[in-house]
Amino acid sequence: MPAVPRPLMILVAGPYRSGTGDDPVKLDANVRAMNQAALALFRAGHLPVTGEALALPLLETAGSSSPGDALFEEIFHPVAELLLSRCDAVLRIGGPSQGADRMVALARAQHKLVCTGLDDVPAAR
Repeated sequence: MPAVPRPLMILVAGPYRSGTGDDPVKLDANVRAMNQAALALFRAGHLPVTGEALALPLLETAGSSSPGDALFEEIFHPVAELLLSRCDAVLRIGGPSQGADRMVALARAQHKLVCTGLDDVPAAR
């Protein structure tokens, strides 16, 4: 895999609510999976980000009471979309997820690199 001339800012996109029934333990497991991928990206020399890292504290501060409530709809996906606009690439992980698939579609529309596994991520110099 060829090296890129600089570290990339990479959005890790994976399931958050999909398949969880909004069970907090399952939601946390999905966030943990994204964070584990982010750590691997960091150790490979890139700057990883997740929408959850930014959106979840905002939701708590705004007073969101549950995933899918009005505040969630106002904040969660718009934060990820704004974040994606600043990223160089997307790493899609995990199983089915409309939100993660939307991030991939938006990344492709913005002519950004889309990786479907850590092995697809170019090495950082």
